[in-house]
Amino acid sequence: FQVQAMMKTMSSGNCTLNVPAKNSYRMVVLGASRVGKSSIVSRFLNGRFEDQYTPTIEDFHRKVYNIRGDMYQLDILDTSGNHPFPAMRRLSILTGDVFILVFSLDNRESFDEVKRLQKQILEVKSCLKNKTKESADLPMVICGNKNDHSEIYRKVRSDEGENLVSSDENCAYFEVSAKKNTNVDEMFYVLFSMAKLPHEMSPALHRKISIQYGDTFQQKSFRMRRVKDMDAYGMISPFARRPSVNSDLKYIKSKVLREGQSREREKCTIQ
Repeated sequence: FQVQAMMKTMSSGNCTLNVPAKNSYRMVVLGASRVGKSSIVSRFLNGRFEDQYTPTIEDFHRKVYNIRGDMYQLDILDTSGNHPFPAMRRLSILTGDVFILVFSLDNRESFDEVKRLQKQILEVKSCLKNKTKESADLPMVICGNKNDHSEIYRKVRSDEGENLVSSDENCAYFEVSAKKNTNVDEMFYVLFSMAKLPHEMSPALHRKISIQYGDTFQQKSFRMRRVKDMDAYGMISPFARRPSVNSDLKYIKSKVLREGQSREREKCTIQ
């Protein structure tokens, strides 16, 4: 496996966007079924809420940004709540850079699942750190969804959620409503801040650009006439496909083997 990509290429329509490998990240969304994971992702990407529930097997999305002339890429993995393939979930954890763990405030079992997921992520990532000698932080948000429901339906107290993150400065707790769009923007802002990513990657802090502007999107001089004072733009890639399992396995292998290789090699990043 050649760890040689200095740039990541993403095709959007007739344009090709080049994103530096160091500016490319994967966000993994985990939690039990029917807690609102896909609704939170939909709010992030489109600002919309879908009333109809459709079980998720695994959805992959990609958003690219031009922030003050620099290109960034965020891959989003919206996982299944059923976890039919435990090995796939472990692989998703291994390849993730930032995590959102979602439970429903009216479902105690979904909260217990988040506690198990948090423990698994810390264990899996700790194992990888030991092999790679990396000391990177692990940004994570614990998200209690459906706080628009009446308190009489609440099964998880706020202090229980806060206790899960109290000992980790890289982990935050939020109670949100994907339906009402309550605290969703704030949650992403804090997550990106913990990950040391530009604040402008948050949904409310950049201009949404359609695919028709793709040809000029990556130019440092890219501006929209109506928003001359704004210098952050985001665009969803409608043609993004999830990297193959083989690609993910090669990525992990390259990280483990990198310690014995040349320090001059560029970090391998998922695409």
